[in-house]
Formats: sequence, C-alpha cells, structure tokens
Amino acid sequence: MVLHDSTTPVDWSDYAAVLFDLDGVVTPTAEVHMRAWAEMFNAFLTEGDTGDGDRAAYTDADYFAHVDGKPRFDGVRDFLASRGIELPEGDPSDGADELTVCGLGNRKNDAFNEVLERGGVEAYPGSVRLLDHLRSLGLPLAVVSSSANAPSVLETAGLSDRFETVVDGAVAKAQGLPGKPAPDTFVRAAEVLGTTPDRAVVLEDAVSGVRAGAAGDFALVVGVDRGAGVATLTEAGAHLVVADLAELVPGTPDAT
Repeated sequence: MVLHDSTTPVDWSDYAAVLFDLDGVVTPTAEVHMRAWAEMFNAFLTEGDTGDGDRAAYTDADYFAHVDGKPRFDGVRDFLASRGIELPEGDPSDGADELTVCGLGNRKNDAFNEVLERGGVEAYPGSVRLLDHLRSLGLPLAVVSSSANAPSVLETAGLSDRFETVVDGAVAKAQGLPGKPAPDTFVRAAEVLGTTPDRAVVLEDAVSGVRAGAAGDFALVVGVDRGAGVATLTEAGAHLVVADLAELVPGTPDAT
C-alpha cells in the first residue's frame, strides 16, 4: 500500500479503477440530505410521540455521527437509538405518515426529492476536473452510494455517462449487500469493473464510507473533507484527506 500526503499527487497508473461516493463527493447533494434529515427529525422530535426518549434537537453533529453515508433506514434506526427512542421497524412500503423506522425514512426521502426537483444539482467543479482527468487516462469509474436516488442525481447533474456502473441502495437491496460501513457495495463495484480492492481507489466524504473502504482493504482510500474533519476521516481509515477532488489532478496548484 502506498501512503500519500496532501502535497503528493496520486499516481493514477498504480490503480485499475476508481470508486466514487456520490453525495458530498461528486455533487453537493449531501447538503440537501442534511437539510432533509434535519427537517424530518426535528419535526418528529417536536411533534411526534417519542415516549421516554430524549427530545434534544437534531444537529449537524448527529448527521455525521449517525446518518451520513448509511442506508436510509439504518440512519433512522441509529439516530433513534442515540436518543433512546424505539419505534416499530415497519415496512419499506410504509407511507411518510407512518410512525415507524421505514415511515420516517420515507418521509425524509420525499423531502429530499422535493428539494432536488425544485433546485436541481450541479457537480462540484473540482470533481468534474478529476472525472475529466480520469477519463483521459481510460480508468473505469463507478458510483457507490447508499442512496437509492443516485441515478436520478447523476442524470440531473448530467453525469450519467461518466460511470460504467452505479451500485446504489436499490442495487444493494436487490443483491442482499450490507450497506456502509460494510465494504460489500464497494467490493461489488470493483468486481463489476473487472478488478479487486487491492487495485481500486475509494473516494468518500462520510465516516461510514471511509470505514467501508478501510474494511475492504482497498489500495487507496481518499477522504474528502466536507465537514467531517481531517482527523476524523484519518482515524476512520483514510490514507489521504483532501478538501476538493481537484487536488488529485496533477498540475493543480490549489483547489477552489
């Protein structure tokens, strides 16, 4: 394994494939997710019946600790557990008005899609620069996202043609793959691209995603610091942490 620091460009010829998380890595949709989670959970804590659980307001710290990068229902379940709140699991088909883990998850998903449809999404310029560079090298690329919305986000951002495969929440469910921080979805994407973890790069902004890359023994795990913090991502297993993917393009003096 080759270790890097922020002043050492990655030698992309050392690798056979690059696996991108989507929200917060390629597109700024992590911010949309953050707002949707906050609105949903704070409404629930204010208006819902939480029993004997802790009604302390949901914060950005809760997002990074309990929700970020995980499959939607896992995020609901983990946050509720942090507050000592128990709800029935329910069923993935539950309506957004159902007071269940699945109902709350679907309520959040509805809010996310409303924001996405209303405002659209554009990719981070630095991420597009890296995608352009990797395309010039002929490296196969994949998106690995816990969100079932990944294909629609890519289409809205005009990036659907940049990736050979998308392993999202829907694919994981269909194939019985555990979500991040388990490495299985990243491993599956590497397999689809015809390679193995020891030849592939993982790019992640979420602690759970970085942990997944580390658990899968991927050749290089790059943390993208969109708020989790350099120390936190490094502790989770990132070999290198950048603030912007443009830093990974040779000849880029400063990412903007």
